[in-house]
Amino acid sequence: QVQLAESGGGLVQTGGSLRLSCAAAGRTFSNYAMAWFRQAPGKEREFVAGISTSGGTTHYAGSVKGRFTISRDNSKNTVYLQMNNLKPEDTAVYYCAGALALQWAGSDPAQYAYWGQGTQVTVSS
Repeated sequence: QVQLAESGGGLVQTGGSLRLSCAAAGRTFSNYAMAWFRQAPGKEREFVAGISTSGGTTHYAGSVKGRFTISRDNSKNTVYLQMNNLKPEDTAVYYCAGALALQWAGSDPAQYAYWGQGTQVTVSS
């Protein structure tokens, strides 16, 4: 099992940037596909971005493509989400998730067995 802990959330103005980090502890991090999801009040949890076990492949939701960048450092057991040009509609609790996989686990949250506690991102207009 792997434990995940997010950090880096906060309050930012429209157009600003934030960098989220997710530190993993436990099993071999490079065996896990990783992803970021978010959940706004009254809405379902949605896929934001994902990265394969090696970091060679990344995937993005259409709403964040071109603004967000996911990356990972397997030597540091950490996955990152760089968020630029933030918009009020990006306001949500952001969750890091991990799935044991050969390469990529997909964008369905049901495929991810391991979750962090979440970090709040608030974008003011």
